[in-house]
Amino acid sequence: MTSDLIAVTGATGQLGSRVARRLAAAGVEQRLVVRDTSRAPVLRGAHAVAASYEDADALRGALDEVQTLLLVSATETADRVARHTTAVDAALDAGVSRIVYISFLGAAPDATFTFARDHWHTEQHIRRSGIAFTFLRNSLYMDLVPSFAGEDGVIRGPAGQGRVAMVARDDIADVAAVVLREQGHGGATYDVTGPRALTLAEAAETISRVTGRTTRYHAETIEEAYASRARYGAPEWEVAGWVTSYAAIAAGELDVVSDTVEKLVGHPPMSFAEYLRTTSAL
Repeated sequence: MTSDLIAVTGATGQLGSRVARRLAAAGVEQRLVVRDTSRAPVLRGAHAVAASYEDADALRGALDEVQTLLLVSATETADRVARHTTAVDAALDAGVSRIVYISFLGAAPDATFTFARDHWHTEQHIRRSGIAFTFLRNSLYMDLVPSFAGEDGVIRGPAGQGRVAMVARDDIADVAAVVLREQGHGGATYDVTGPRALTLAEAAETISRVTGRTTRYHAETIEEAYASRARYGAPEWEVAGWVTSYAAIAAGELDVVSDTVEKLVGHPPMSFAEYLRTTSAL
């Protein structure tokens, strides 16, 4: 364990807040970089500062004396790569020594999932900078899957019979907290997944069985997927992200099961059924 100051971005969000709480529980000094300090969690050894990825000057000030930065990827926007680039450059200017970046499984320049391309470009910028880094390439967040179902209980998308090993944010947070606190992860890229890859039909059956909410999966074609989402009036880049997230499953690009959680944290990752049982009981 190191006593170096750690900065956690996105500490008001679902993943960043989980990481921050784990670091606080371990007695780690940290700086929480958030847009609105009034929403930051109040934690032992944590100090909140206001800065956004678009504001390089504020970021440089927020990261002064920080040694390790957890860079939680920004919410999807048309200019997300530019925002990430600004954040990385500000970290370099502030003297940050290491970046732990929250990326996505299968990040590549030609990834089917368009948002995974954003992550690849961000990773490349970090690599080119020469800073020490660790990339956490997370699978699909487990908590998102039930929300894919419409009011009629049907999950619609062009995922075919492809599989995805969804992962719980708690398991990602456990991994991130270990990587942030420990040495020896420099230059590593970790795939962070759940214990089993499921088809969306199997995921829907699991939702039905565990929660009692009847859910099923309907496989759309790509054309049907774009047409069914046109009614939302979202910009083209956003709709493409929605549709290609399913298409990436169909292409087999998310059919990955890793041992990262058990290897780094010491416990098996949560299964989808376990996650549903836990949340249904709340």
